[in-house]
Amino acid sequence: MKKYSPLFLAIFLFVIQSCAFKGVVREKNIPYIEADNSYDLPIKELNVFSPRKASNLPVLIFIHGGSWNKGRKEIYDFMGNRLARRDVVTVIIDYPLAPDYQVDDMEKATVLAVEWVEKNIFDFGGDPDQIFVSGHSAGGHLAALAAIKKEPWEELGRSNPIKGAILNDPAGLDWYWFLEQMRDRPDGTANYDAFTDDPEVWKAYSPVYFLDENEVPLLLMEGEKTYPGIRLTVERFREKAEEKGVDLIYSFYPKTKHIPMVTQYFWTWSKGYDDVLNFIDSHSEESTRTSSSGVKTGK
Repeated sequence: MKKYSPLFLAIFLFVIQSCAFKGVVREKNIPYIEADNSYDLPIKELNVFSPRKASNLPVLIFIHGGSWNKGRKEIYDFMGNRLARRDVVTVIIDYPLAPDYQVDDMEKATVLAVEWVEKNIFDFGGDPDQIFVSGHSAGGHLAALAAIKKEPWEELGRSNPIKGAILNDPAGLDWYWFLEQMRDRPDGTANYDAFTDDPEVWKAYSPVYFLDENEVPLLLMEGEKTYPGIRLTVERFREKAEEKGVDLIYSFYPKTKHIPMVTQYFWTWSKGYDDVLNFIDSHSEESTRTSSSGVKTGK
């Protein structure tokens, strides 16, 4: 009989217990906005990824980017699978896109998705008291609106259930200032399909102007080589957040461009996953998420 070294056996046991071997339950194309709704919004759906036998796990809602006019939830199945294997129930949503719909519709859809999750996620093994929201680029902007602004929640007659927001290289944090700067440039109207040509709309949907209302902890991730418009508005957002005493953690990614800030999630052990999981653990009331070593993490 062949003998194996203790080191080989230790590595083998670690791999067997690792997240790569954990089963994931996928429930796809669940409507969170039905055809007959009072918001003049189209049917919109979400996908849920959860570990087998999940119970009371933290929940992450992810909102895709795409300049507010493109993108779809299916592109991010890999993220749902990987986070579920790290014991986070993950919800990936679609939302109405420009030019058929504008930013007010997108904000409404995002809040309705969070509301659906709060009402239903227990059935998928998630804890409705541990809901986090995240997004990349335009999705980061929508995540910030849902987390920071009180108005859309007041319109629903509900309190905001979000426990933390993870903004991955977010666009649009101060789109009022940015679009004002771009007025006389050849590509200055590039985002009018979503934000219209009305400066009052630009300001009403720029999260930086609502930081006075914010009670939700934020994680802000920024790539060193991201687009100038994102870099400048992130800087303005950080300055205002510091001035207002907002609970904000900033994570800088050296030499990283905008798209790789989200494609890094292809690799399970990326800095992105470390940031996301550490943030969720540190802001969960009682985390039951299990690390890859089989040890429960959290407070």
